[in-house]
Amino acid sequence: MIEALSYEFIQNALIAGILVSIASGIIGSLIVVNRMVFLAGGIAHTSYGGIGLAIFLGFPIFLGASLFAVISALIIASITLNHRDRVDTFIGLMWAVGMALGVVFIDLTSGYKGDLMSYLFGSILSVSHSDLYYMIILLISTILIVTLRYREILAVSYDMEYAKLRGINVRFYYTLILVLSALSVVVAIKVVGLILVIALLTIPIYIAEKLSNTLYMMMILSSIFSSIFTILGLIVSYIYNISSGASIILISAFCLSIFLIYQKLKFD
Repeated sequence: MIEALSYEFIQNALIAGILVSIASGIIGSLIVVNRMVFLAGGIAHTSYGGIGLAIFLGFPIFLGASLFAVISALIIASITLNHRDRVDTFIGLMWAVGMALGVVFIDLTSGYKGDLMSYLFGSILSVSHSDLYYMIILLISTILIVTLRYREILAVSYDMEYAKLRGINVRFYYTLILVLSALSVVVAIKVVGLILVIALLTIPIYIAEKLSNTLYMMMILSSIFSSIFTILGLIVSYIYNISSGASIILISAFCLSIFLIYQKLKFD
C-alpha cells in the first residue's frame, strides 16, 4: 500500500476520504440526533436528478447534484415543519421523481456518458483537484457554521420547543441543518455512492453516540471513526481490487458488529 501513495489518484482519494469523513462525522451527528436519516436518504436519491441534469447540460456533476440536493432540502424542511403527517409520502415522491429525472436526462444525453455506476456506488479513485477544492470549501464552511452557531444548533437538535422559548429561529436553523446535510450527502456520493451514503452518515455516528456525552464530542469521535473506516476501506480495496465504496461500508459494518459484541459482553 505504501508504494501506491506515489500515485496522484491514490493521494487524491486519501485526501478526499478524510475530508468527506470529517464532514460526514459532523453532519451525520446532526442527522442522527435530529432523526433525519430517512430525510437524508430522500435527499441523496433526489440528487440523482441533478447528476442527470449535469450530464445532460455538460456542467460539473457536483454543481447539478448540489442544486437538486439543496432544493430538495428546502422542500423537505418546509414539509417537515408544516405537514409532519405527510413527510413519508412527500419524501417517497421526491425520492422516486429525482431518480426518474436522472435516468431520463441521462437517456436523453447523446455520446459518451461516463461511468454512471460510480454515482450509485462511489468512485473515490476518480476524485479530481476541483472535487477536492469543493470538499475543502464545504468542510471549512461546515466547521465555521457549526462552531459559530453551536448553541443554537444544539438547542434546535434536541428540543425545538425549548429553542422557540429561547427566541431561536427554529425554522432557519432546522433548514440550515438540512441544507448542510444535503451538501454533505453530495460529496459523500463521490466516495461511496448514493446507494451507500446513509451507511457512511450513520454507522460511525452510532458508535460515537454510545461513547459520547455531548454533541460536540460525538462529532469529533464520529469524524475520527469515519476517517479510520475510510482509510481501512481504501487499503482493503487496493489489496483485493474491489470497489472502494463497498469496502468502506463493509469495514464500517464489521467494526460496528465488533463494537456491539463488545458492548453486549461488557454489560452482560
